Amino acid sequence: MGRTRIEAAFAKAKADGRAALVTYLMAGDPDLESSYAALCALRDNGADIIELGAPFTDPMADGPAIQRSGLRALAKGTKLTDVLALAARFRKDDQTTPLILMGYANPVHSMGYAAFADAAASAGIDGTILVDLPPEEDGELRALYAKHGLSVIRLATPTTNAARAAKVAEGASGFIYFVAVTGVTGAGSADPVAIAANVAMVRNISGLPICVGFGVKNGAQAAEMAKIADGVVVGSAFVEKAGDAQASGRHEEAAPSMGALARELRAAIETIRKA
Repeated sequence: MGRTRIEAAFAKAKADGRAALVTYLMAGDPDLESSYAALCALRDNGADIIELGAPFTDPMADGPAIQRSGLRALAKGTKLTDVLALAARFRKDDQTTPLILMGYANPVHSMGYAAFADAAASAGIDGTILVDLPPEEDGELRALYAKHGLSVIRLATPTTNAARAAKVAEGASGFIYFVAVTGVTGAGSADPVAIAANVAMVRNISGLPICVGFGVKNGAQAAEMAKIADGVVVGSAFVEKAGDAQASGRHEEAAPSMGALARELRAAIETIRKA
């Protein structure tokens, strides 16, 4: 089902004449029950695809907001198996919304590639973004994913040239995650004009939808990015809502505030109509 759900999400957004909204939350922050409520709130308020973060002790690509989010989840004892169980719980009632597990290779390697691929497919995960596993090193995992129809979603950046884009696209599926800024998540603001040509190049080479993230935090920025991208990814702004709920001790407020942000982003994206 994995690739089918992802393809259907992009097809629906395209039919609606808009970019897709891709949202991110960290599993286990502020707790697993709140994460489940947040998954439902994101879905109910306009998220087309949800990236489900798996906390890791050394999140090299993440900025302060997501680093803190992962540490809060780890402090609660959240493990990769808990992330998969959360996905499975969501999938019992939702057979449509794509779930992308986003994280790092070490926990997956520790579980075992074959065991992870089986467990991810069983949980209803549609694909993964393992930010520190380059194309040169994901062949074993990619072969196991193919048995289940899971997508290997890869990253491109403003410094990705045509030759590297071809390598990134080789064996990738679902979509390409285009990192809009150099640096970590949540750093600076993305400039769609500066990356428009790069996004178009990667799209042409890969033949896949291009989702742009990093540096997109509000509706106005999402609308601008929707002009050049097939999907807009927002992450740090959502985990900050979880952080606020943790700090206040009112964990139940995480899901409604994340839902409100998703609604704002979706409304902004819908102002940019595509042919």
